[in-house]
Amino acid sequence: MIADCTAIILAGGDSQRMGSDKANLLLGGRSLLQRVTATMQQVFPKVMLSVREPRTGIELPQVCDDPSCAGPLAGLLSGFTRVDTPWVFAVACDMPFVVPEVVELLAQRRAGFQVVVPIVREYPQPLAAFYARSCLDVMRAHLESGGKNSLRAVLEKLDVCYVDEAEILAADPGLRSFFDLDTPQDVARARREREMG
Repeated sequence: MIADCTAIILAGGDSQRMGSDKANLLLGGRSLLQRVTATMQQVFPKVMLSVREPRTGIELPQVCDDPSCAGPLAGLLSGFTRVDTPWVFAVACDMPFVVPEVVELLAQRRAGFQVVVPIVREYPQPLAAFYARSCLDVMRAHLESGGKNSLRAVLEKLDVCYVDEAEILAADPGLRSFFDLDTPQDVARARREREMG
C-alpha cells in the first residue's frame, strides 16, 4: 500500500464523444468506475471520487468539482481540498486496464519532484500521475490568472519527473493501462480484447 497518497478517480466529464456516462459503462460485468476503483483500492488505503454532481450507489467519498471551472484540472483541485495526504494519484474513470505495477513504478520516482507523469506514445499522461500537495497553489494561481484550463499547461509550471515508455513497458508490456475509453468504438475494442485475453 502507498500510505502517503490518496487516489482521486476523476469521473466528472461530460462523455460527449461516448454519448453516455462513461463511468457506468459495463465491461465484463463491472462498470468502468468499479474496475478502476478495485485497482486503486489494491494500491492506496484512501480512494476518492471527483464528480460534477454526486453519484448515487457509490460507497467512495465524493467531492464535487468547482462549478466555476471544468475539466480534469477542476476535478483534481477539488480533490486536493479534501485529502489529508501529501500526495494524490489522479486517474480517469475510463482507464479500466490500469495495473498496480505501473502505479507502483511511478510512485518510486517521486523523490525531489512535484509531479510524476508517464510518457506513452510520446505524449504525457497527466491522468495517470502523482501530484504533490505543493502543486495546489500553482494550480490555483494558474486558473486565477486566466491560464489554459489544462493539466498539461500546468505541468509546464511544476517540477515534473517524466517516466519514459521504455521503463513503463517493464511494468505493463502492452501499455494497456493507458487505453482510455472515449468512444463507443473504444468500448467495442476493449470488450474484444478482454474476450481474447
